[in-house]
Amino acid sequence: MENYPLVSILSPTYNHERYLKDCIESVLSQDYQYWEMILINDGSTDGTANIANSYCNQDPRIRLITQDNVGIFRLSETYNKGLHLAEGKYIAILEGDDCWNPDKLSKQVAALEQNPEAILCWSMANCVNSDRSEVYYTAPDLGASDSIYYPNDPIGKIFNIFLFRNCIPALTILVKRESVLEVGGFQQVFNLPLVDLPTLYELALKGSFVFLPEVLGDWRNYANQVTKTYPAVMTEGFYRLAGHYLRRTEVANLVEITWEQLDQYYSHRMVIAYARSGRYRLIRKEFKEARGDYRKAIFQFGFIEWAWKLRALTGWVLSLFHLDVEGLAKILGKRSYSKH
Repeated sequence: MENYPLVSILSPTYNHERYLKDCIESVLSQDYQYWEMILINDGSTDGTANIANSYCNQDPRIRLITQDNVGIFRLSETYNKGLHLAEGKYIAILEGDDCWNPDKLSKQVAALEQNPEAILCWSMANCVNSDRSEVYYTAPDLGASDSIYYPNDPIGKIFNIFLFRNCIPALTILVKRESVLEVGGFQQVFNLPLVDLPTLYELALKGSFVFLPEVLGDWRNYANQVTKTYPAVMTEGFYRLAGHYLRRTEVANLVEITWEQLDQYYSHRMVIAYARSGRYRLIRKEFKEARGDYRKAIFQFGFIEWAWKLRALTGWVLSLFHLDVEGLAKILGKRSYSKH
């Protein structure tokens, strides 16, 4: 056991009965066996707890913690509950609707053991539809001009990416537990319904990363997940988070990004975010709310992103007649999202 450090897998889950079996099976299928899985059920109202319990009864490495629902805007509380129960040298993230490849842990543990100066390892992942039958895209882009920053070496250089976007798929993170504790646990700020990027901001100032340029898991992309429910809220939060860190001298000295560039970038992103939010609301048949988001995309943020403003106008018209925007997307050859 001394040569095989324990990995603590933190798996928050809420109403994931359609996906949780795949998630847990992908952990059981790992060719690295020295792990514990801490499932944290955030007051699910479906069969999530029953599925989790059935696996706990089969394998003592799997534990279930059930709590009253606190929701995604208090997600850091859920993650930190798991963190303080964890006993491993490393922390891995795997939410209840995502899955790993069988060699995910073995490759990443080996990478960190061979690079003791690094504090975190991450890799590529496939973004897939709800039943994992279609790959929408693979992230990150190995050919991106800023891929030189993926290893965060020198320490902090990945802020050249982070100020604009999160390039790290959360399900690929393997990080030293002591490093997460040193930054005060998982972070959640600026009304963001997530913990990965705020926590990564802090970790990026503490040590270098190891990037493995291969796909080691799948994350599902469907209409009712967090990123589809709050795209505008998230974009606003990302802008505030980026601005907060750009004000820090240590970060400002690491990047070649001006406030003007940051403002321009996020103005464009807000148009897109509200247009997408309107679309996802149409899928959920929230017609009045969809029109509100579409109006913001059309009339706010200046004379930019005309293609997205036109999409928003089209969606606004469709919402008046309660029409299915996904049908139009299919006709135009665009990606279509189901409700699940």
